[in-house]
Amino acid sequence: MNVTFLSSELYRVDGLRISGLQDRTYCVFDLEGTGIDYTKEYITQIGAIRIERGTTLEGGRFSSLVRSPKPIPPAIERLTGITNADMARAPGFPEVYADFVRFAEDAVLVTQAGYEYDMNLLQKQCGMSGLPMADNPVIDTKAMFTHIHPEIDAVVSTDFLLNYYSIDADDVPRHDALGDSVLIGRILLRILEEYRERGLDELDLTRGLTVRRFRLPPFATADTDQAGAANG
Repeated sequence: MNVTFLSSELYRVDGLRISGLQDRTYCVFDLEGTGIDYTKEYITQIGAIRIERGTTLEGGRFSSLVRSPKPIPPAIERLTGITNADMARAPGFPEVYADFVRFAEDAVLVTQAGYEYDMNLLQKQCGMSGLPMADNPVIDTKAMFTHIHPEIDAVVSTDFLLNYYSIDADDVPRHDALGDSVLIGRILLRILEEYRERGLDELDLTRGLTVRRFRLPPFATADTDQAGAANG
């Protein structure tokens, strides 16, 4: 699979084909970080859930803080509730990533805006730690949705998808890696349901798909604005 950033507004994904969508096991995951620019920022939390054949597995949850070598800006502390004091007690990235890989096993990884942020941040930190990236196939719900809705020109953010599918999010903490994973899981199940209704059991992006990137608000320099865009 290849992801190419075409501009500040668009990216293209190609070389991905996943069949048997309805019978797959999925590991839906999310990251919290010190900010939105993956080239400069670091992971502070990994959360994940496992979904199999339309059902969230009992006990299939993973959550851990990750010690960042960079201090968390105050605005990000307020947004996520993760503090620099928490970082002092958190395990390092290699330990948490090894646990996450064991949790995911051979499941298809699922993200929201992960082609733009999460996967790049993971790849960067794996490289820094001398660790290989897991070779699981990766689906971004933004691309999955755009594939069947080319007529929709909006940025397919988490909030857009929650509103589109009328998904209740009031019972789940936002800007928490596990909480956001739960919401992405709910989104995934609704998208899979729509694929099933359309008679589709395969995601075929081998011919390429162009997707709108998340974007920062105009003149967004505050850390809260940057972190809020990470779930685009």
